[in-house]
Amino acid sequence: MMNGMKPARKILRNMARCLTIQMNMKATKDQKQYIYKLCGYTNTDLKEELVQWATEDVNKTSTNDLTFDQANTIIINRGGKPQAANTWGFFDGKNPQHKHVLSLLIQMGWKSKHPKSGYNIADIARFGEWLASAKSPVHKPLKKMDTAECTTIINALKSMVGKTYK
Repeated sequence: MMNGMKPARKILRNMARCLTIQMNMKATKDQKQYIYKLCGYTNTDLKEELVQWATEDVNKTSTNDLTFDQANTIIINRGGKPQAANTWGFFDGKNPQHKHVLSLLIQMGWKSKHPKSGYNIADIARFGEWLASAKSPVHKPLKKMDTAECTTIINALKSMVGKTYK
């Protein structure tokens, strides 16, 4: 096997992981607001029809039922600009602090089902949104944090887990 093939395989693996995350990821608040704007805010019938079309389910009429990709499909269909996925929650599987963060996310209930295996996995999209919000003690993507910043995040998550089970 050539040395040039290893990086390409790693890139493909990372792309597959990103796609899996986007498939599980719920529509963001910004996407939902943008859909309302594209539908003229008051045209709920149009919004409901678009949700039914994107989800392929006549029983779903709320933008809360949309996945990230379905919301982007509606946005593109209405002539808007699709949104990029939040990558702030992406982690390094070899970093023990990142593994600890994933464990705390699952303990806190921030989890979703993996589309293929059905196992519970940490909801890193939700975690990424939290990291980017004002509620996070460190405003940086997880992969760009140093050891001290990761420790700060871990302590904040431990506190949140403690409050969850009080």
